[in-house]
Amino acid sequence: MITRSITGSLKPKQLSDFHLYHSTKHPLKALYTIILPPEPTTFSQASKSPHWRDSMTVEYNALISNGTWTLCPRPSHKHVIRNKWVYKLKQKSDGTIDRYKARLVAKGFEQQDGIDYTETFSLVIKPATIRLILALAVHYD
Repeated sequence: MITRSITGSLKPKQLSDFHLYHSTKHPLKALYTIILPPEPTTFSQASKSPHWRDSMTVEYNALISNGTWTLCPRPSHKHVIRNKWVYKLKQKSDGTIDRYKARLVAKGFEQQDGIDYTETFSLVIKPATIRLILALAVHYD
C-alpha cells in the first residue's frame, strides 16, 4: 500500500489567518481595480453613461458595416432568439482605463432543438488535414 508519508506528499497546512486580497503580476493594475468604476450588468445601467453609449454605438455600427446581420420585421409565427449587451472595461498595462468595450451577443441557450435548429455543426478537422487528404487523392488519382 502506498501512503502519503511514503511518497512524501502531505496535505498542505491550513492557515486560518491568511487572507488573499488581490494577486496580480502588475501591482499598479491591482491598485487601479479599486478605483475603476463598476462594469454595468444591464442595459439600463449602461445607457446612463455617455462612455458606454458611445461604445454601444461603435459596436452596433461595426455589426451593420460588416454585414453581420440586417434588421428586419419580426415574423409573428417564428421564435426569435433574444440578445444582450456585455460590458467590459479594458485596462492599459499601468491599470488605467484603455477603453469601454460593449459586445452584443445572442442568447443561444434559448434555442430549441427542432424549432430554431435541426442539426449542429462543429468543425473538428483542421484545414491542413483537408489539404493533405486532397493532395493524397490527387497524387493517387
